[in-house]
Amino acid sequence: MSEATMSGQRGWRQTMAWAHGWLGLIAGWILFTMFLTGTSAYFRPEITQWMQPEIRPATASTGQAAQSAVRHLSRIGPDDLQWYIYLPDGRTTATRAFRIPAKPDRTRRGGELDLDPVSGAPLTARETRGGEHFYRFHFQLQLPHPWGRWLAGLCAMAMLGAIVSGVITHKRIFADFFTLRWNKGQRSWLDAHNVTAVLGLPYHAMITYTGLITLVTMYMPWPVLMNYAKPAQFLEVAYGTPADVAASGVRRPLVAIAPLVRDAERRMGGQATRIIVQNPGDSAARVTIAQGSRGAISARTPTVTYDGATGRFVAQTGQVASAIGTAGVLLGLHLASFAGPALRWAYFVMGLTGAAMVGTGLLLWTAKRRKPGAAPFFGLKLAERLNIAVIAAFPSGMAAYLLANRLIPAGMEGRAEMEVSAMFWTWGLLALAQFGLPARRAWTALFVVAAALWSAIPIVNALTTSRSLVPALLDGDHLFVAFDLACLAIGIGFAVAARVSARPAARTPTRTRRPLEPAHA
Repeated sequence: MSEATMSGQRGWRQTMAWAHGWLGLIAGWILFTMFLTGTSAYFRPEITQWMQPEIRPATASTGQAAQSAVRHLSRIGPDDLQWYIYLPDGRTTATRAFRIPAKPDRTRRGGELDLDPVSGAPLTARETRGGEHFYRFHFQLQLPHPWGRWLAGLCAMAMLGAIVSGVITHKRIFADFFTLRWNKGQRSWLDAHNVTAVLGLPYHAMITYTGLITLVTMYMPWPVLMNYAKPAQFLEVAYGTPADVAASGVRRPLVAIAPLVRDAERRMGGQATRIIVQNPGDSAARVTIAQGSRGAISARTPTVTYDGATGRFVAQTGQVASAIGTAGVLLGLHLASFAGPALRWAYFVMGLTGAAMVGTGLLLWTAKRRKPGAAPFFGLKLAERLNIAVIAAFPSGMAAYLLANRLIPAGMEGRAEMEVSAMFWTWGLLALAQFGLPARRAWTALFVVAAALWSAIPIVNALTTSRSLVPALLDGDHLFVAFDLACLAIGIGFAVAARVSARPAARTPTRTRRPLEPAHA
């Protein structure tokens, strides 16, 4: 190989290394929060259950749950425009219903009702956003629509570019996977970055690409605009969303829903999980029943539509186009809605490796630019403080959100927004407070705070509910047992991080040249 060719290869690798470092830095702080909240969202229904301890599991068939929900909604909202009914399954305990009234009802709390699957009676439970908050933050970043989604998408594009450039840059990346040197400063951060990157490389590439495809019609709307006269037509084809049907104005009660659910499950070959009722109480009513995605990778599940006044079968979504089917599979891979408990935990662990990969990459960026004996420049100090504000402070904000669920009175109005505010206030105050400490002490202090907050969750849960660790263990309440143990494990992890960060910085020993010894005859 010629010297010119070798020089060109070095230039290419150096260019990729430059792109890898700056793409990771610019988007890294947002990506870290996206990874943590997205990873927690794999257990979104379970988090919501934990945050509404008043709701106990109840056993009911899908038909019974649907019928009892429709009976209650017909009584309180006979003139509503639309109902969305989410039936309980193995991961949820209540029937959740959303009403779209003909006229705005300011006296109604929020847009959601929790109903008993057996009786259909409203369940008295604390108002909360539950696991939905982490899920929404993951791709909206608590910003107005559509700016949060655009920002999340740009960060995902940067992540994809960082993954590709990282693989090109590290020619010994797979060999370095088996090398992990502790307490060696920059070398240790590089080893940790390589190990977490290679360990979850297929997952990281998949989750980043599928996340982009999830919102591809927003980033690239032109194919939809060219092929569909109205966006509603695309939604009907792609998502099984029923077409809007105008109300006739002629009152007519809905038929019994339970037989329709049973017939739809027979036609679809799976359990129904979602029902959309248009124009309830009108002769032009439509009932659309959707199948759940449990066991099917594709998130595009079939739907069956009936005439709500007569029960007559109207239509069933069949095989979708190849592009829509592919997008459904990619969305299903991203959400992991098809996964059982073991696979969801595997997703969870891989998600944590993603957060660790981003976090160690941010730390490596600052470690490489810190010169012994030289004063750090402004950009380095800013990056280091942002690292502390995100890596060390953001997990405390997530813990504060869960603690606020137990500490805010259950019946207080607007408590769901207060829980969310607790997360951001805690995160923001800790991010500001760390400026009062030297950087190294700030890492330790914030890790101690995170350890204390996460470890306090099981304690506060025991003081405020009857579903604490020991009673839950005796009652076989596995979800609450697992939640408390997971919080304790996270708290212990941050305690270990605090202990490690408090150790004196490792010093690389200086080598002195030994004098030449005289040769022996």
